[in-house]
Amino acid sequence: MTTKPRIIISDTDLDRLERLLEPLAQKNLPGIAELEEELERAEVVPTREMPPTVVTMNSTVRFREIGSGKDFQLTLVYPREVDADGQTISILAPVGSALLGLSEGDEIEWPKPGGGTLRVRIEEIVYQPERAGDYHR
Repeated sequence: MTTKPRIIISDTDLDRLERLLEPLAQKNLPGIAELEEELERAEVVPTREMPPTVVTMNSTVRFREIGSGKDFQLTLVYPREVDADGQTISILAPVGSALLGLSEGDEIEWPKPGGGTLRVRIEEIVYQPERAGDYHR
């Protein structure tokens, strides 16, 4: 059994995500249980004290595939903000909820289209709203 990495979330993200989940709680939608589990185990910190190397909502993250060394970048967003160009990932996607609260250097398994997984490492938090002072984003 693998140990889940330590995760940190801001009190603002926790509040917003709980409000997102509230009307969805009675629906059996994919991703809800996973996100609730992540929120329950997270260390919650005041928004203004969020470490700058942690993935928060609306953070843009640069990843590296461990096997190939290929880099890619995505922004973690609320479901209504997912775009069609593939540059965002919803917090309700299993990988999205797994990303929340991770830090630079952490690694996770990423599902591949058509089956299987990739191992990816968080190389850099390119943009984090809290670090940029964007507390209302």
